[in-house]
Amino acid sequence: MSNEVLTSTPTRDAFTLTKPSFTVPAGAWDSHVHVFESEDKYPHVDKPHYTLPDGPLTKLNQMADFLGLAHYAIVQSSFYGTDNRCLLDALDKARDRARGVAMVDETVTDAELQDMHRRGVRALRLDLFLRAGLPTAQIVQYIERSAKRVKALGWHLQFYTPGKIVRDLIPFLGHLDVDFVIDHMGYMLESDGLTREDFDRLLSALKSGRGWMKLSGPYRLAKDGNYEKLRPLARAIVQELPDRVIWGSDWPHIPNGGRDTGELLNLLADWIPEADAQQRILSGNPARLFGFGQ
Repeated sequence: MSNEVLTSTPTRDAFTLTKPSFTVPAGAWDSHVHVFESEDKYPHVDKPHYTLPDGPLTKLNQMADFLGLAHYAIVQSSFYGTDNRCLLDALDKARDRARGVAMVDETVTDAELQDMHRRGVRALRLDLFLRAGLPTAQIVQYIERSAKRVKALGWHLQFYTPGKIVRDLIPFLGHLDVDFVIDHMGYMLESDGLTREDFDRLLSALKSGRGWMKLSGPYRLAKDGNYEKLRPLARAIVQELPDRVIWGSDWPHIPNGGRDTGELLNLLADWIPEADAQQRILSGNPARLFGFGQ
């Protein structure tokens, strides 16, 4: 990952977003958003990769309301590291509208995890970018230790990881005995030497085990803006994992807050035009994954 500090730009006003071109199903989720508040109250890590994004809970709610998204999953960002106070306070305010994905040190206590559960956390995010230089065996051990912690709580794991690490983990993923989600469609960048064959092997491993895939971050995969080339990948994901795929906008689109979240939602409808599949991806699957209503 580059050492360049990116400058976050203002978030686009919700009323200027493109409206959904399809009927958003009842109970729809945005399964990948972040929240950022005042640096005076919530300090960032020592060397963040970007400046404070314009992503307060008030603007998140405006975006979700405008697009007809009933719920969202707030994912802890690398900006705050393992200090989850901003996330937890946002969950306290959002209440049953939201669920959370935390990042923790391995020294976290069971009591602390139980408190997070009470406040709406339902998953741990594993930042494997930070561990990309470790041998695969050590990464696997870290994942296994994390899986043991979440299994007792009925949570799942979410992998924020370079595609090369995902590829190296494929032989292991089919045997992981908790639910887990791969962010950003696997993050398998062609520029990193990853191929469609690697992607198909990943899908096979997820299908044979307990893996989920998140349709998110298209602009991180198609950096040239050619989202059409992602359509075959999205179609393959939904075909192989119909009941284990979710969608996330990655709002507030760090560092480009001006992105149109409505266009990203409509991109999903363009890739997956079938109404029953849209209902599963946006409503049924995330509600089940995040234990909503339980």
